[in-house]
Amino acid sequence: MRRCRLAVIAAICCVLPSALYAQDASNTIPKQSAVKDTSRQTDLIDVAKSLFHINPQQPRIQREKKVYFSILPIPGAVPGGAGRALITSTTAGTYLGPQSTTNLSTATFAPYWNLHDRFGLPLRSSIWLKNNAWNIQGDIRFLIYPQYTWGLGSSHAYADKTLVDDNYIRFYQSVLKRITHYFFAGGGYNIDYRSNIRSDDPNVNLGRFAGYNYGTNGSSVSSGVNLSLLYDTRNNSINPLPGSYFNLVYRINPVFLGSNNNWHSLYLDYRKYVPLNPANKNQQNTLAFWSYFWTVFNSNAPYLDLPSIGWDPYNRSGEGIDQNRYRGRSLFYLESEYRRDITENGLLGFVVFADATTVSGSGNLFTSWHPAAGTGLRVKFNKGSNTNIGIDYAFSQGYRAVVLNLGEAF
Repeated sequence: MRRCRLAVIAAICCVLPSALYAQDASNTIPKQSAVKDTSRQTDLIDVAKSLFHINPQQPRIQREKKVYFSILPIPGAVPGGAGRALITSTTAGTYLGPQSTTNLSTATFAPYWNLHDRFGLPLRSSIWLKNNAWNIQGDIRFLIYPQYTWGLGSSHAYADKTLVDDNYIRFYQSVLKRITHYFFAGGGYNIDYRSNIRSDDPNVNLGRFAGYNYGTNGSSVSSGVNLSLLYDTRNNSINPLPGSYFNLVYRINPVFLGSNNNWHSLYLDYRKYVPLNPANKNQQNTLAFWSYFWTVFNSNAPYLDLPSIGWDPYNRSGEGIDQNRYRGRSLFYLESEYRRDITENGLLGFVVFADATTVSGSGNLFTSWHPAAGTGLRVKFNKGSNTNIGIDYAFSQGYRAVVLNLGEAF
């Protein structure tokens, strides 16, 4: 009952901004013509053409069903303690129907390798069929993935951590059908398989360190089905336009489908994008809000599958906080961001953001909050898909990081 009450509280917190910024759904998605003219905007492709004296034959017009690619090979730090690595982030977007009635379908592939024994092959996709009749969501990962852990809750000091190594295979696939113009319902299958779970320190017993006995030694399997509800008035998830997003995912992991134990989870995600100058659609000037609540309903979920900061579906939460820094049976997250163009042609922009996390474990949810903040530069990489390169500096108590990404955090 207590967790049910927490879920109700979190749902109210998620829905509250909607009441504050309510607007008619028909005005939420900016209408697009079948042919999109971006000749007044500038991206890095235009800059490269100018530097190499490549004269375009015609002004760049983005036609339907064209595929927009953005590729960013960078050296960087892999989250969770893998050290430096070569990361190549590739984002592709295309329209599978008229742009005026169909969202941008996207796929992101971001492999990394540290030239030794750490590598990952993650692929995420969100496919919107013609007129948004169906949405097909996929998340496939194969990772050899070291990650620091601080146990449950937030009582451990930052230095009180241990490096956990494991081999991880994820396969998530969901299909949602449009019920009304912006509302979708459906379900799918999820499996998380982890092997060779161990602390890199032979003197550390992971179960004793974490204060948790499930999924802390050897291997763990979570195999189950999910029921999902989606309300989405955005039409570009790479760089969301003004609108709203709400996603509810209830996951059931029974033993008869291969799970080690029976356990359930609930994930609620709400996002709101508020234009501060809606009359000027060519200039980014937006407030963005993000909140999610994630909880498990049983005490025997595998340790590495428990709610943890930075392990939301897109691994984008908690910028300025080390991934896994806070883990528990329930987690609540808040973030706000101000996005603004610097140049009139949209080539350069900036963001300022702040976020906060609270987690249960060593204490109750909402009793201890952990803030972070930061700022960043945006460079337009591909104006056809509205893809930015983000260079952010983020910080919290005991942690600093420079983060490079393709696309916005949310």
